Amino acid sequence: MAQEFIVEADGGSRGNPGPAGYGAVVIDAVTGETLAETAEYVGVATNNVAEYKGLVAGLKAARELDPDATVRVRMDSKLVVEQMSGRWKIKHPDMKPLAAEAAAVLPRAQVTYQWIPREKNKHADRLANEAMDAGKRGEHWSPSASTADLRAASRAAAEPAGPPGDAAAGAAKARAALAGATGKAADGAVVVADAVAADVRAAHSVAADTSASSGTSASSGTGADTATPPVGWAAPADLGAPATFVLLRHGETPLTPEKRFSGSGGSDPSLSDAGREQAVRVAAALAARGTVQAVVSSPLLRCQETARTVAARLGLDVELEPGLRETDFGAWEGLTFAEARERYPDELTAWLASPNVAPPGGESFAEVTSRVSAARDKLQAAYAGRTVLLVTHVTPIKTLVRLALGAPPESLFRMELSAASLSAVAYYADGNASVRLLNDTGHLR
Repeated sequence: MAQEFIVEADGGSRGNPGPAGYGAVVIDAVTGETLAETAEYVGVATNNVAEYKGLVAGLKAARELDPDATVRVRMDSKLVVEQMSGRWKIKHPDMKPLAAEAAAVLPRAQVTYQWIPREKNKHADRLANEAMDAGKRGEHWSPSASTADLRAASRAAAEPAGPPGDAAAGAAKARAALAGATGKAADGAVVVADAVAADVRAAHSVAADTSASSGTSASSGTGADTATPPVGWAAPADLGAPATFVLLRHGETPLTPEKRFSGSGGSDPSLSDAGREQAVRVAAALAARGTVQAVVSSPLLRCQETARTVAARLGLDVELEPGLRETDFGAWEGLTFAEARERYPDELTAWLASPNVAPPGGESFAEVTSRVSAARDKLQAAYAGRTVLLVTHVTPIKTLVRLALGAPPESLFRMELSAASLSAVAYYADGNASVRLLNDTGHLR
């Protein structure tokens, strides 16, 4: 009777691309015994390349033990799992030969793929970090020197589920330190969510360009909250890893410096030269942080261009989500705020006074809130426990932040959101949300 193995594999890059390594472990599916470990420093590569190399090495290790075994691959890379399962198309040229190599190790009928949260993949993760550490010293990784399994087990009780930088994980480390624990966090973990909220201005006026600041949003006014989740100290201690939305406003377009309304009902401008440079810079910053696992974009051209620049650097595909598009500003598209006030004084006054009022021929902020909320719920379910980059606009980002804070509509007039800025919101299983970052533009300086 053929054996059943579990292969857990992981890869990482300190720079993405940067010094990279992989780790893989073969486990007896019946007894849970570790049967084989493998790891290697692979030089300069991206996270995704390292993850695929870890998969290939793990499958080969399983084949050496029993070429007829059934293998269940478990990885925390949604990209690799979905591509190898045949649900996602492989577009990146570096991924195609690696995926083909992985598929050729064992017959397809013998291998299945399962995504697992990162905290369930600590053994392979530690092996990958050991390989990178060895490569930094100019050495080869050695199984005899590995303490991956031991360290993973000792950290399990001290570190709750969650991406690096999660507040709960930080609290757990503090408690472990007070108790005399000596566990060490995973190497090189830096997350957008760790940053301090930056550059929030108390501005009560609405800027003219929705691509600059006018895209404030409001609740639908339905008062439909049916339950209030526990917050702060009242919340459960371990809620698992949150779905973290890293919110990227698109780069500048020719309309941005002119502060013109630029929503979803206008000319759909592309990025300017300055906007393309901003996209390159934010791509480099996100690659250095190395935490984004998927990219989702508004379908408008300026967002798609920004998203594709970032995704190409990260080795990811871009998913389009119509719910993330900007407000349709109707008759005001292409106008400055002053021009709109001059031509439509009564309509503009009514629009500023109520989230239920739409510009002539456009959308109200209440309508925008409804579709953005639906997109949020859809993406939160699809990316539970994951970190996903949402490339979108002023109104959707401010809407997500406002709803996460439970703040009234007028609070949005006090938020600044610059072109190519980063914000972040984490969503937990109990319904709570945490705003972790707002309008970070450090990568543009």
